[in-house]
Amino acid sequence: MKAMILAAGMGTRLRPLTDDRPKALVEVSGRTLLEITLQRLRSFGVNEVIVNTHHFADQVAAFLRTHNNFGMRVEISREENLLDTGGGLKKAAPFFVDGANPDEPFLVHNVDVLSTVDLGHMVQFHSESAALATLAIQDRHTSRYLLFDSRGLLCGRRAGVDGQPEWARPSHDAQARAFCGIHVLSPRIFPLMQEKGAFSIIDVYLRLAALGERIVSYSADGTYWRDLGRPESITQAAHDITSGLYPGT
Repeated sequence: MKAMILAAGMGTRLRPLTDDRPKALVEVSGRTLLEITLQRLRSFGVNEVIVNTHHFADQVAAFLRTHNNFGMRVEISREENLLDTGGGLKKAAPFFVDGANPDEPFLVHNVDVLSTVDLGHMVQFHSESAALATLAIQDRHTSRYLLFDSRGLLCGRRAGVDGQPEWARPSHDAQARAFCGIHVLSPRIFPLMQEKGAFSIIDVYLRLAALGERIVSYSADGTYWRDLGRPESITQAAHDITSGLYPGT
């Protein structure tokens, strides 16, 4: 199985930890975010990974060489200019459509997310749902919500609790959920990505949902999840590991 780790961001929120390294090489309890993500993916049967890079890209390449790619096939998609989540994924398309199983679904995982989401079950759910994309979501507070109808289909988004909804299609029973930065996608999304340059994958999902494509939710309620985008989150994650709240290392 294949996966992409989104790791090209500048890590601005993580400063000063990212003043001399990319966010992928920031450490939690002595292990880099990239190592934690790679080994978690590997534990679910992923053996081929592409990592997008930009900020201190050479450090990421050197780190992977030093660790022999952690026993996996790992390629790097270097972005001279940041392409955002959608543009970065589109640039990596050849990695997913080549090979023996060009129709096999694949995972996309933010490097700065720590979770215990059952990735194996999520992939199975995606396949059984005949979805174009499956998004791990939780019922928790966030600054940006995605909106799903009672069938779990993406229908819009909303900024904050009181923001005005932006609808991909109308719904009278929409539920607001927080996206976890973990997706499963079908490779058939690539010919549908008409956007160019730098663009968000969420914008793609909303446009395709409006056209009737199945962009579905996967509930990650009850699982551990933490955004590691700030120094205080790194400190809290280290405490969670020490205390056993996060058992994934």
